[in-house]
Amino acid sequence: MHMRHSNLPLAALLGAALSFLPGCETTKSSSPSPSQSQEPTAMQTADAWKRARVGDRITYSFSATHGSEPRGGGTARTLGGQLTLEVVAVQQPWVWVRLAYTDEAGKPLSHPRLAQELLIPVRADTTRTLDVPHAGEATAETPSSAGRTWEALRYVSDQRPVDGPLRTRVYANTPGPLYLTHGLLDANTTLSGFGASGGFQLTLREFREGSADANAPVPALERPLGPGAYYERSVDVGPSPSVQRVCFAAERGYVLRTEGPVDTQAAPCSDFSQAEPEPLEELLINLPWEALSSGNWPPAAAASGTRGTFTVEGRGVPALTEQRTENVEGTPRVFSETYAAEPWAPALAGLPYEARFQPLASGTERVAAGGKRESEGGTRLVRWGTWLGGQK
Repeated sequence: MHMRHSNLPLAALLGAALSFLPGCETTKSSSPSPSQSQEPTAMQTADAWKRARVGDRITYSFSATHGSEPRGGGTARTLGGQLTLEVVAVQQPWVWVRLAYTDEAGKPLSHPRLAQELLIPVRADTTRTLDVPHAGEATAETPSSAGRTWEALRYVSDQRPVDGPLRTRVYANTPGPLYLTHGLLDANTTLSGFGASGGFQLTLREFREGSADANAPVPALERPLGPGAYYERSVDVGPSPSVQRVCFAAERGYVLRTEGPVDTQAAPCSDFSQAEPEPLEELLINLPWEALSSGNWPPAAAASGTRGTFTVEGRGVPALTEQRTENVEGTPRVFSETYAAEPWAPALAGLPYEARFQPLASGTERVAAGGKRESEGGTRLVRWGTWLGGQK
């Protein structure tokens, strides 16, 4: 899946390089040999998922900055700390991974988007071919990171000549204990052009291998990043209203996302064959920067909106509704959006991450003569759930 966030910019929006986090110390650099191709690495990573053990853990240092607008007179926003992935249960073919962003002391971050741990069930076996080549020119290196020297490839994709980003990734040729992120050692994305500034850097800090005899029960999927869960929205726009279902899965470190009309004849989320895979590490790289670029929660306009309760399937979610009136082509229209006042409210248990930070409902009404409002359509969250429980 290419995990699309309908209101979240991804790597193309990342900005200038950060200098205060160390990268990998490189002891040599050369052109990659034919034996250092990506295919063996992909195969080794796939095999490693089948050998996953409870307690396998990787920790990265991360830092992100989002610059002020060129003429806005504001100040840059920054965010930094640690990103940790840890295997918390194994029930083959599923490996349950916990994701946490914390400060340097290991305490939760204050930003609502990153304040809670998330759960990611990842399938370790093969249901389809997954081939996502690394972008950019490759050079071979032997960086030292987390107390170990690695045979690695550095990939550099420089789009600055066309006002695009400078993107650098360093991957270990043999992922070993870093299989959770395909062997990622270091990542840096910078932006050029259009007056943008800001950036993101991720650097391997430490890793730990679990115990062969460790065991743990499968946790409840209360706060899913996405894989293992789905959500549905009613879309009342145009002549054919519909209910759209968004499904998430993960296989061998790739996240899959599908979206389409609900098929009442098929089990939820039973077909990911056409989903474009996105490396899990790329999704994790982007989340902190997206948190910065999105600003505080709730959105500024909604923060001063009307408090109420959004009801869905008998659950009451504390909500904020913002309304604004605009004159469109001579006709006044009222636009409304409803957001969760607390995106981690217990009533939203099981809802995939991306849906928590989108409007729960939005709509447009035309103001007719005499002040009567006539609906012109909108969208509304109507259902979500876990599809993984029925899988074998």
